[in-house]
Amino acid sequence: MLETSVEDFVSRFSPDAAEGQLYPQPEGSPLLEFVSGGRTLYLFDRTGPYTAKPGPARIIVHGTLARLNKRAAGEAKLTVVGVSGVEGLGEVTRVVSRFTVVVEARLPLVLSSFTPLPELAPGDWLSFETQPPLHGFLAAL
Repeated sequence: MLETSVEDFVSRFSPDAAEGQLYPQPEGSPLLEFVSGGRTLYLFDRTGPYTAKPGPARIIVHGTLARLNKRAAGEAKLTVVGVSGVEGLGEVTRVVSRFTVVVEARLPLVLSSFTPLPELAPGDWLSFETQPPLHGFLAAL
């Protein structure tokens, strides 16, 4: 299980929220448009409709992994794939469990897997790709 509740997830990962700009959410859309780290991300809104207000925001960006490989250190990269996925290269800043790590790849990302991850430590570099959709959790300002 990757999360027990939205409130618990926000409580655990608020320090790992990305800072950026949140744009108005079209009526009835489940996606948040969030710009951070020079990238425009479309995130499945996990904190409820009408909770997130346009403007400066701190959002926990959570992705489930399709691929992950250890790499040599390099320059952080992040590329948007499709409507709501990313691939990139980043540094592990926190190992949360055998299933979840926080990676800095132009912005902080909480990355989780349904199968155990390889042995990882802060400072390791990873290349990764997420499965769509990315999830967005509003963290308190």
